[in-house]
Amino acid sequence: MLLVSVTVLIIFKYVPIYGLQIAFKKFKILEGIWGSPWVGLANFKKVFSMPGFTQAFMNTIILGGLNLLFGFPLQILLALLLNELTNLRFKKTVQTFSYLPHFISWVTLSGLFIQFLSPSTGPVAALYRAMGLTPYYFMGEVSTFRGVLVVTNIWKSIGWGSIIYLAALSTVNQEMYEAAIIDGATRFQRVHYITIPSIAPTITIMLILTSGSILNDNFDQVYNMMNAAVYSVANNISVLTYELGLKNMKYSLSTAIGLFKNVIAFGLVILANTISKRVNDYGIW
Repeated sequence: MLLVSVTVLIIFKYVPIYGLQIAFKKFKILEGIWGSPWVGLANFKKVFSMPGFTQAFMNTIILGGLNLLFGFPLQILLALLLNELTNLRFKKTVQTFSYLPHFISWVTLSGLFIQFLSPSTGPVAALYRAMGLTPYYFMGEVSTFRGVLVVTNIWKSIGWGSIIYLAALSTVNQEMYEAAIIDGATRFQRVHYITIPSIAPTITIMLILTSGSILNDNFDQVYNMMNAAVYSVANNISVLTYELGLKNMKYSLSTAIGLFKNVIAFGLVILANTISKRVNDYGIW
């Protein structure tokens, strides 16, 4: 039963590791990976000295940090709220609508959000005019574009991300809730003293894993929603990798950036796990 999944994992996750050596070579298509000459760390030095790399790196850190700061706790909050619902039909309806955006591509959603926030034809602009205000182009201003990315990303992922916490909540011993009710604990106190501590190991492990994805910016979202006016805050590592690798055919530089990003992500996971083990004794290993 696992053969297909393991085969896909090997083909798309492990086999591509062979190509990482391009980051240390001056890759030439006609000569292939093995035939291309070694250049050591020259590609990394060239990438780090590029005028747009620092900007792309900082934009990636900021956007990933904002998504982690706001998106991670909201997934837990949604799971807690759904767990407290007693009307099963309403609960299933809310779950379904919260999961649906996950299955819609960013190409489609980006078009919808661009139209929705359009200062000329969008409903938000119509609401502004109805209140006697001048419509604001949220996706065309540097000061608000990051906020649009964070809000839309949370809206798309919050339902799907809450599934793991709902699964953890289903394993909480119901007898503890019954004992707490007999002792006169309020619903908030039951959540604070029973529910959250019971799922603390799951929260910790998910936080450790999520910390490694700070640099894994959502290329599909950013590239489809960005425009020239907000390029200074939209340009991130994924966009830079795409422009170098596919547009300019500088495969060695784009591979070097990808390897650098993954090394940093691995370091963040190690750091988060170490801190977690010292704070609450929970960790991946």
